[in-house]
Amino acid sequence: MDVAEVRTDLLAEQESLDEVMAGLSDEQWALATPSPRWSVADQIGHLAFFDQTASQAITDSESFMAGLSETFGALGGGAEVSDAFTLGDYRAMSPEALLSAWRANRQQLADASATLTNDDRIPWYGPSMGSKSFLTARLMEAWAHGQDVLDTVGVERDATDRLRHIAQLGFITRSWSYNNRGLTAPEADVRVELQAPSGDTWSFGSDAASESVTGPAEDFCLVVTQRRNIADTSLIAEGDAAVDWMAKAQAYAGAATDGPASSS
Repeated sequence: MDVAEVRTDLLAEQESLDEVMAGLSDEQWALATPSPRWSVADQIGHLAFFDQTASQAITDSESFMAGLSETFGALGGGAEVSDAFTLGDYRAMSPEALLSAWRANRQQLADASATLTNDDRIPWYGPSMGSKSFLTARLMEAWAHGQDVLDTVGVERDATDRLRHIAQLGFITRSWSYNNRGLTAPEADVRVELQAPSGDTWSFGSDAASESVTGPAEDFCLVVTQRRNIADTSLIAEGDAAVDWMAKAQAYAGAATDGPASSS
């Protein structure tokens, strides 16, 4: 897939969430979401902060790198320090101003990402990332934090085949999910077969794998982004390694975290 295609899907995912945000009342923006300490507004503030820094990483890598030590200091200073650093300015905004700020930062990222080629690498908070992976991560963030908002305000969205980006990211980050915990992933291969919203089948991994994860693509994406416990989805994990992976899956960077407990 070309980086331009990923960019197009990223913009569409952001716009889909924007349509929801534009219709919310001030009271809804203040509601607490499933993310501890974060309101609906904080979810958008988080996206606004990292969309802006993502555009900076593309257009002015030296400036981005110069600010890394300050950022790492804040992110490593505990949840309260991290929230104050990334969300402080946005928490002072009204919902209307925050939505405008997110739109402006998204536009910066849209403009910056239009210059990317498939071979570009972008510095980030861990190792540098290839351009396609970099924009996929932004798409995943918009979708996952958008899910927190939707769960909070009781809005449902139609699944789209843009989920393929997140599903593939969820598959290739299997080893990361273990390494991030100081563990080694089990040696057993796990094949993933998912039903796409369009009705297609998406397959990742070896046909010879003895273990598998199968089910709706949306459910897989919800689990690897830690928005759902597998017990609350239609996914089927067969094999010890597959079951263990779904309990530890984490498709995003940052400190190791656990997904939600089962609702049952």
